Amino acid sequence: QVQVVESGGGLVQPGGSLRLSCAASGSIFSINAMAWYRQAPGEGRELVAAITSGGTTKYADLVKGRFTISRDSAKNMVHLQMNSLQPEDTAVYYCNARYTFGARSNALDAWGQGTLVTVSS
Repeated sequence: QVQVVESGGGLVQPGGSLRLSCAASGSIFSINAMAWYRQAPGEGRELVAAITSGGTTKYADLVKGRFTISRDSAKNMVHLQMNSLQPEDTAVYYCNARYTFGARSNALDAWGQGTLVTVSS
């Protein structure tokens, strides 16, 4: 089994910053990519940012220039630095790890339980 645990959510004023962290642990042979998704009330889950094992990053248009994803491969961790937060960034943020459990296994997805980010004055 693989566990994914997020931390760092909370309440922040518009224009403020937060840093989310995520750690994956368990029966992991390799992690192909890690990503952050978010789900606002009444909305579907959307990709925020992703980073591959090679360091290639991808961002949703709405967060480009404000959010930065980084990875500590040795610790199977990923971070999301969020700056210039706006009320529309309010959501539950979920961490995803795409991993394999063996040299010949297919890639599987593991999800965290989410951390709430609230941007409000």
